[in-house]
Amino acid sequence: MSLIKLYGTPMATCTVRVLLCLEEVGAKYELVPISMPTGEHKSPAHLARNPFGQIPALQDGDLTLFESRAIARYVLHKFKGQGPDLLREDNLSDSAMVDVWLEVEAHQYNPAISPIVYQSLILPRMYGGTPDQTIIDTNLEKLKKVLDVYETHLAKSKYLAGDFFSLADLSHFSYTKYFMATPYASVFNSYPHVKAWWEDFTSRPAFKKVAAGMTSQQ
Repeated sequence: MSLIKLYGTPMATCTVRVLLCLEEVGAKYELVPISMPTGEHKSPAHLARNPFGQIPALQDGDLTLFESRAIARYVLHKFKGQGPDLLREDNLSDSAMVDVWLEVEAHQYNPAISPIVYQSLILPRMYGGTPDQTIIDTNLEKLKKVLDVYETHLAKSKYLAGDFFSLADLSHFSYTKYFMATPYASVFNSYPHVKAWWEDFTSRPAFKKVAAGMTSQQ
């Protein structure tokens, strides 16, 4: 059986989502670095893997996948029975709640937090740009409204989809990890149940391992 190959970079948020899934299920894989600064993600070889010229992409034998959310589900399906059940598809209600909070992350949480991370960290560090404080402030207000909902929900539930850790929780990691390195981390910490949730699942061995890779590449 050929080794799964994941094309990406360990500090990229979407690559991190897939790395966490691979680590949680204990899969054997090879991370093949793709250099964004040199434009390798737009090379013919990588465009054959991902026609949009983005990362990550995954090769498993003759199968090639792109889009990290789809890859994450594939990994969890392929290695079902190894490690925790992060999709809960054997229970319709649990599975539905995982899907609900995956949608919340994609359409409520991520659009608010990602511009803050970009303006605070990516723009100045990678491109030498000056952060736009108006964009940051606008999205901080959006994020606070989202976190208000999370705080109320997590006061009644240990994890987002229920009393079990799932892909919904995992999918929040990468952008939140970087957000906590911005000057605005205190905003997140002002929500005690959200803070407890974050500290709980980031203590998992897979998260510590992937987080170390994110830090070492900065």
